[in-house]
Order: sequence, then C-alpha cells, then structure tokens
Amino acid sequence: MNLTAEKRTFTLVVVTAGTSEPSSTKLLAQRTAQRVTELAQRRGNEVQTHFIGLRELATEITTALVTSLAGPKLQEAVAALGKADGLVAGTPVYKAGASGLFTSFFQTLEDDLLIAKPVVLAATAGTARHALVVDEQMRSLFGYLRSVVAPTSLFAAPEDWSDPALNKRIDRAALELLLLMESGFAEQIRNESWQSYRHEFASDGETALDVDFGSDLMRLAAGGSAT
Repeated sequence: MNLTAEKRTFTLVVVTAGTSEPSSTKLLAQRTAQRVTELAQRRGNEVQTHFIGLRELATEITTALVTSLAGPKLQEAVAALGKADGLVAGTPVYKAGASGLFTSFFQTLEDDLLIAKPVVLAATAGTARHALVVDEQMRSLFGYLRSVVAPTSLFAAPEDWSDPALNKRIDRAALELLLLMESGFAEQIRNESWQSYRHEFASDGETALDVDFGSDLMRLAAGGSAT
C-alpha cells in the first residue's frame, strides 16, 4: 500500500429484493459489501455503503411501472444509484427467474443511469438448480443497462452457506468490484465520452415528447400498420 497516496472515498449501493426478515439475499449482499469495505481499508481508502431494500419500495415500484410516477422513496433510491461508484445487486430466485420485484425496480430506471457503473450480481435460492439464473438472466439485464458486471457472480443455495468456497467467491467478487471502482472508468465515460452514447426515450433529462410516435416505425412497434 502506498502510504503517501491520498485517501479516497467511494460510495457503494447495495440493492436487495429479499422479502423475508431475516433474508438470505440481504445477508449475501451485506457480506459482499462488508468485504469490499475491508479490502478498501487495507488499500488506504474508505467505502460508504447505502442499502436499498426493495421490499419497502414495492408499492412505489408498482405505481411507477403503470403510471411512470416515482414516489419519494423510489426517487431517493434512484438518486443514490446515480451517485454510486459501485453496486451490489441481489435477488432471491423464484420459478427459475429473478424476483419480479427486483426486475421491476430496474425496469423503472432510465436506461442511462447505470452506464459503465461496476456491479456485482448475487442471487439466493432454495436449490442449486437455480444457479445459472445469475449468469443467464441477470447479466443480460445489466448488459442492457450498460453497466460493467464483475466477472465473478455470486449464488448461494442452503448448502453453500457452510461451504468455504462461498467465502472465496465473495472475496474474489469484492476485489473485482473494488478495483473497478478505483479505476474511475464510469466517471471517465461520463466526462469524456457521454455524448457518444445514444440517449433515447426520455433518458438523461430528455422528454418523451421528443419522440415522433406518429412515425411509421413507431406505429409498427406498437402493433399497428405503416401508412
């Protein structure tokens, strides 16, 4: 560690969609965030962690999906994500898929909000049969949002909690996330290359009024016919 280096402070946001209390999903995400904090301290830096429990936002998420109106708690969560240097996103798995609450929350976000932000993906389930959900489903969601997903994803079934291999995966994912945060890649993208991205459909302060919904293409997209 370079003792002469200036101490840096990073903001880590942890989003969890567990609905029980206590929640194994929340526990997995918390352990990951704690490991990021410990590793940062060893490197002479600091991590400030902000936790977002989607269970508390369920009503506002539903309202936002059907009306595009965000309540105060949802607005606060979105603002926290916008300021984050990194993200841990955790969900329980139901019916071989990520929680509807989890996916609905991220579907309410502007497409541009998480561009280049580093993220560790985590999931829990009652059986190891769901282990591929993280890499098959969650990665595609965050790929669409254009975030930078850490190479190591996390999954825990009941038998994994007593397996030392889980701690090793957490250590690996936490280090990957910290290194991505330290790189400043997301900030550089915003400062140097933001305008090279195509910001669509009310993203980045634009309004949906800028879209020509009467065009042939938009009519076709809505299931109509072109003139």
